[in-house]
Amino acid sequence: SGRNSGVLHAGLYYKPGSLKAQVCVEGARRLRAWVEKRDLPLNPCGKVIVPPRAELDAQLDVLAERGRANGAEVELWDANQLREMVPEARTASGRALWSPNTAVVKPISVVTRLRQDLVNRGVKMCQGQHAFKAQPTQQQLTLSDGTQLSYGHLFNCTGLQADRVARAFGVGNQYTLLPFKGLYWQLKANCPFQPRTNLYPVPDLNIPFLGVHFTPSADATPVISIGPTATPAFGRENYRGLQAIEPSMAARNVGLLARQYLANKGGFRRYVHEQAFLAIPALLIRAAQELIPEISQNHIELSRKVGIRSQLFNRQTERLEDDFLCLPGPDSTHILNAISPAFTASFALADLIVDQALPAMNLG
Repeated sequence: SGRNSGVLHAGLYYKPGSLKAQVCVEGARRLRAWVEKRDLPLNPCGKVIVPPRAELDAQLDVLAERGRANGAEVELWDANQLREMVPEARTASGRALWSPNTAVVKPISVVTRLRQDLVNRGVKMCQGQHAFKAQPTQQQLTLSDGTQLSYGHLFNCTGLQADRVARAFGVGNQYTLLPFKGLYWQLKANCPFQPRTNLYPVPDLNIPFLGVHFTPSADATPVISIGPTATPAFGRENYRGLQAIEPSMAARNVGLLARQYLANKGGFRRYVHEQAFLAIPALLIRAAQELIPEISQNHIELSRKVGIRSQLFNRQTERLEDDFLCLPGPDSTHILNAISPAFTASFALADLIVDQALPAMNLG
């Protein structure tokens, strides 16, 4: 979570009734209040969504309807209102969607402070454990340093490793994690335009990626990030270069993605054409120019920010999972596909997970 974009999403994208829709708005409200109470960095900058092509204009109405159904505040703007907020932005249809409650925080400061709060309450953190052995019938874990842990109920919230942990408990065998790397660029400090709000394109709601967008940081002098890419990673921790490459997993996943491309289930081919190669600067600039036409490669530099999305693939349906998954196991609960807006929704999502697990927990 420390590598998260930091955007507190307002709840516009998610189908009413989905787990994402149930927890995003309340989760964002609670996390924002938690951040404000501790005086951590926060940028209440809002977000504007524009159609880069005129035929995508109708999606603004879909997003507005979803947002209102989920409890979010939204406004449909004309080109003049957009120009007042982001003079350099372009809307292909003359309309845009404004989300006033979208904000940006500094994820590493949130995670660091949350860790400290938990330690202060007596929670023990076991770090640097790269392997474990599960003994579900004995309700025990043996960590890589030999430490043995006994539990009454185990919650598996391990992100990029969640499917592997779940399989050790006989859970979720039909799922495979496909890691997608999110690289970012950023506007140089001397760039003549510095958007003061999040600027997003209308997304393709059939695939779980939002496209290249502009995001101001929560720093005193905001840095404007451009991205992220959604490029297949060659390892679950393959953040940079050849670091932590998993050759067999990478080969298997490339084959799986190739089959998805040929079958084109859920419009997957469009993802490949529009987003899979955005790590190439010229293609990223082309996508960014759909939002800000005047941007050029001279205006940007590579950011150190990089993350990996723990996207889950269902081998039975042969589709990418779009919602959170919370699966029961023997004396355990397994949270799979904790993708965006999991960071935003984390406090409300945690309540939902615990409430779902309570009937099966032996608290006596």
